[in-house]
Amino acid sequence: MAKQLDYHTIREIFTRFQTAEAAPKGELEHVNVYTLVVAVALSAQATDAGVNKATRTLFQIADTPQKMLDLGLEGVTEHIKTIGLYRNKAKNVIKMSQILVDDYGGDVPNSRAALESLPGVGRKTANVVLNMWWGQPAQAVDTHIFRFGNRSGVAVGKDVVAVERAIEDHIPADFQLHAHHWMILHGRYTCVARKPKCAACLIRDLCLYEDKNL
Repeated sequence: MAKQLDYHTIREIFTRFQTAEAAPKGELEHVNVYTLVVAVALSAQATDAGVNKATRTLFQIADTPQKMLDLGLEGVTEHIKTIGLYRNKAKNVIKMSQILVDDYGGDVPNSRAALESLPGVGRKTANVVLNMWWGQPAQAVDTHIFRFGNRSGVAVGKDVVAVERAIEDHIPADFQLHAHHWMILHGRYTCVARKPKCAACLIRDLCLYEDKNL
């Protein structure tokens, strides 16, 4: 495991990320907060591109919890059958939609605890929604962020919760809002798992990764 980078180096890393892309965006398509929750929940063990392909027509038909319930389990299943674990995910979407209608008047709650209580919504999903929709500096740690954080020394931890804490503890507050998007995009496209594109990396001189592929 890499050592944790110091404050000044981390500030320089995120200054470079910010200069390259001032306001990074998540890649999951959505039309409102409800469809964002559904899209993020569906993205577990699936690619954003695959989820977007499946949800484009779904969200045209069902962009509220009630419309999703009206579509029914079979309808939802048919729309998302190209996504991994689609049968279980379809059941969770219907259960989630029913709870939102029954307990929240069809609205999506904006507290982490309430979000995490919804079927199919874990800590990562809740953090993505809190960050992307409500602008909270919540850090959703996925495989890309976990790999990049540990490999580079930006946010070191033995599990996703430890890395989430490391991000909150070590990344300067003025970068917290967009931190997880910068990290996920860097991990997805540059600091990839098997052959990281170190030669094209804008922070290669600051990163602690010992096996740089230059």
